[in-house]
Amino acid sequence: MAKYSAQKKPAKAAKPAKAAAKADSKLGRLPEWNLNDLYPGIDSPELKRDLETAETQSAAFEKAYKGKLAELAAAPGAPGFVEAVKQYEKLGDVLGRIGSYSGLLHATDSTNPAYNKFYGDMSERITGAYSHLLFFDLEINRIDDAVLNAAMDGGDLGHYRPWIEDVRKEKPYQLDDRIEQLFHEKSLTGYSAWNRQYDDTVAALRFKIGGKSLGIEQTLNFMQDPDGKKRKVAAEALAKTFKENLRPFTMITNTLAKDKEISDRWRGFKDVADARHLSNRVEPEVVNALVDAVRAAYPKLSHRYYALKAKWFGKKSLPYWDRNAPLPKVAQRTIPWTDARSTVLTAYGAFSPKMAEVAGQFFNNAWIDAPVRPGKQPGAFAHPTVPSAHPYVLLNYQGKPRDVMTLAHELGHGVHQMLAAPNGPLMAPTPLTLAETASVFGEMLTFKKLLAATTDKKQRKAMLAAKVEDMINTVVRQIAFYSFERKVHLERRNGELTADKICELWMSVQSESLGPAIELKAGYETFWTYIPHFIHSPFYVYAYAFGDCLVNSLYAVYEKSNEGFAERYLAMLSAGGTKHHSELLKPFGLDATDPKFWDGGLSVIAGMIDELEKLG
Repeated sequence: MAKYSAQKKPAKAAKPAKAAAKADSKLGRLPEWNLNDLYPGIDSPELKRDLETAETQSAAFEKAYKGKLAELAAAPGAPGFVEAVKQYEKLGDVLGRIGSYSGLLHATDSTNPAYNKFYGDMSERITGAYSHLLFFDLEINRIDDAVLNAAMDGGDLGHYRPWIEDVRKEKPYQLDDRIEQLFHEKSLTGYSAWNRQYDDTVAALRFKIGGKSLGIEQTLNFMQDPDGKKRKVAAEALAKTFKENLRPFTMITNTLAKDKEISDRWRGFKDVADARHLSNRVEPEVVNALVDAVRAAYPKLSHRYYALKAKWFGKKSLPYWDRNAPLPKVAQRTIPWTDARSTVLTAYGAFSPKMAEVAGQFFNNAWIDAPVRPGKQPGAFAHPTVPSAHPYVLLNYQGKPRDVMTLAHELGHGVHQMLAAPNGPLMAPTPLTLAETASVFGEMLTFKKLLAATTDKKQRKAMLAAKVEDMINTVVRQIAFYSFERKVHLERRNGELTADKICELWMSVQSESLGPAIELKAGYETFWTYIPHFIHSPFYVYAYAFGDCLVNSLYAVYEKSNEGFAERYLAMLSAGGTKHHSELLKPFGLDATDPKFWDGGLSVIAGMIDELEKLG
């Protein structure tokens, strides 16, 4: 994508897919997203109008409603309170649209000075507008329970009951209005600024391989290359650059961990992960049961699988750069974009035509950005934007089988976001634990479809191995990440951590989770630096394991009796954030509070390893 100078030429949204991306000889034409559905450009009249209107209306909203909510809630039918909620929701949609647009442009190329300035400017103005809305949730939580319950039982306010009940769960941890205002406004120069610094640092990293200077996504791709020498060179290049940048990464990690400790202490959260559990609407006991079950399963899952993989390579153990290596003597192919699209949509369609129809919109309407580019955010995501628009998917597609699974994963998110959108800005968002269910289920559908069509023994073995590795990465590795985060945040309470100490904590959890068949050679101790979840969403990672184990259990229900399952599943996704996980899982006969529930999900992974052992 072309870069623009803020002085010379204004930055614009990406062009439609058909015009923007050049065709790759192996991958074909890769789509780039068209952000015009949000705004035509950073200088567009539409954006200027929305921003100015939102700022003006936010201030007017505060003037009209601050200090009056209890009185409005007590009125018969609470019509004034309902109107306030509707206005609040509408303002959130407009501000969310502006924030989504600036964030997606920044993800497109975080090295573009015009995009960076725009992102920073919009963040400041959105934060300013929200400062006028901050009182709303706080004041709702000061209304008497009986008054609010009566208002929800007797009128239109009942529609917003799920959102209001979620807001009320924050009540024990909210602070005085002026302190909340300070926390909110200081976020720009606090954790948000450090998040941005991290993203810019990672985007600017370069890794020398074969005389070329590559970005992080291209370099990580070499870790899955069939050539072991290339994998080693890539690993050493990653380790070298990470080590050279340990100082800023250590500073960012220390600062954000301390920032979180201050916030948790003021709000009264006891455990370092309690705030995440609350936002996920999941009980700490459920998460603890998941973590305990996965850690207890390390020997029969990751330890056993990696020992088996080392045997396939004719070794007793493998260096860490061979952990995700393709199997030896199995032909590797590059999967063109059109094939990836067909694979995922066919798998989705076999499960539910409606699911394929919704996913197809992402391809047909330029809602996907797939090529690898300098400055582009690494990894992949599905951004829901706001219900009045639609989600966008970012990929770094390079034609690997795992890239097809990533496409299936992010489209699962996208379908979920589309189905939940009618609930509106306040109730469409889904807790992370359930959000990952849709993405992992999309992967499972795609995998099962491909596996059923594979008759060649070697290819079947390679596919099973790849799936097991994905599941280990999703379950075992993410719980190890969670354990690492806990160690870092608990240690930070005793003082600032050195880079060596963070590396030591990283190695301790990696050794425990990966087992003796993976050699953690010198250099690997720095690999914690490139995991963005540690920075952007502390303790996010267990949601992946939650989703994977949940999907394994869901899929077992589907295989036993698929009649009516798709309808129940899509209804679950359509609920968005209106229901607790226990209520959503009840129609499937599943209960995440039962410790045996997690063992059932983990047994699916163990069963696949059993099959691989039989294949030899």
